[in-house]
Amino acid sequence: MRHVAVFLAVALVAAPAVHAQTNLQAEAQALDLLKRGIAFRTVAGPGNQTFEYATYLKGVLVAGGFAPEDVQVEKVGDTAWLAARYRGTGKAKNGAKPLLISGHMDVVEAKAEDWQRDPFTPVVENGYIFGRGASDMKYDLSTMVATLIELKREGFKPGRDIILLASGDEETAMKTTQRLAEQFHDAELLINIDGGGGEIDETGKAVMFGLQGAEKTYADYELSFTDAGGHSSAPTKSNAIYALARALDKIAGYQFPGEINEITRASFESNIKASDAPMADATRRFLANPNDAQALAYLRSFPGLIGQTGTTCVATMVSGGHATNALPQRATATVNCRIFPGTKTSAVQETLAKVVGNPALKIRELDSGTVASDASPLRPELMALVARLIHARFPGIPIVPSMSSGASDSMWFRARGVPSYGISPIFMKSSDSFAHGLNERTPLSEIAPSITYYRGLLTALAK
Repeated sequence: MRHVAVFLAVALVAAPAVHAQTNLQAEAQALDLLKRGIAFRTVAGPGNQTFEYATYLKGVLVAGGFAPEDVQVEKVGDTAWLAARYRGTGKAKNGAKPLLISGHMDVVEAKAEDWQRDPFTPVVENGYIFGRGASDMKYDLSTMVATLIELKREGFKPGRDIILLASGDEETAMKTTQRLAEQFHDAELLINIDGGGGEIDETGKAVMFGLQGAEKTYADYELSFTDAGGHSSAPTKSNAIYALARALDKIAGYQFPGEINEITRASFESNIKASDAPMADATRRFLANPNDAQALAYLRSFPGLIGQTGTTCVATMVSGGHATNALPQRATATVNCRIFPGTKTSAVQETLAKVVGNPALKIRELDSGTVASDASPLRPELMALVARLIHARFPGIPIVPSMSSGASDSMWFRARGVPSYGISPIFMKSSDSFAHGLNERTPLSEIAPSITYYRGLLTALAK
């Protein structure tokens, strides 16, 4: 076996120079892709350029070695989706089901008059790139595309197909995500480059890395009361606005029970060491008994932990009456709920109706383009791989499983039985986080480590 050892030694000596050269090429391409991507106004509504952006990405992928027939772009209304298949040998160790990569091309609206710089003109300044989508999420999409092209350039042959799926309305209706999940749900797992990520403190020290393995179900409910109304000079005992006000007051005072799943348990356990004594004690008690009222109340006194301990519902919109001098004939409110994985939206609707306790209440779930999904299992091999790749950059930092209170494309794939994980490698300071906000930006220093991370992830998972 000596010749094998010699070959490996030569390969290990030669590899850094080769990889440094190809990484530089990929890094330059990623930055170019990001600049060009920001310039596409991929916002829902008139002037939406998502189809044009998808067509541009297809051209880049084909030029980078993908067969034209392996890159699909489909227009859906005013938006579009893209699917790019990196064909494998079919000889993967644990079966040949494909590895899915999920991301999205659309961005939230941005008004130029509100920004310091035009949101759809990429600006590189002081080590940052500014523009709508600079972080959410054209940065990761650009580095992933550049990584896939680099692997093609090097002749990498995965054991299973790798399929990049880019949706076009993740920020709104998620109709393209539904279609992608319907077509590509027969897969080993999905890695979502729009979830997870690392935190850096204000001194530049890495604090932790979050791996998203679950997300709460988004649901909107319309609550309404109707009445015959009448002249305001002759008030009656029944009043739709008063009935709605009493109903909302009851909902405001209601607390859903405490809940724990594998993801949130791991997250809470990882935080105990860094917590002060009261927080550590409350966390231990909650993990031992999620119905511990005192522990639950303490944890829920911190806004960042409220959503991690169970379902939440809050009134977000109200409307009532039809004239200033008339008794209201109708009063409505929208209650937004973020539902703990494993609980049906119908069950939450029933709970809200019971809490209000007024048979005159009419309540219905609004179409929000979402679906309930269970938490994904914490796969030991994936956790170990991510830890190895992250620790190569930041040795020893905690790898913390997390549950998102928002919704992402992973939801539709989890609902189809595909284990899905948010694993974006970008590390940022909280003070740099402007996704969905004004003057969105991301440090350019994350491009190089992102490509290194994605190379390691894809070559290991697609063996």
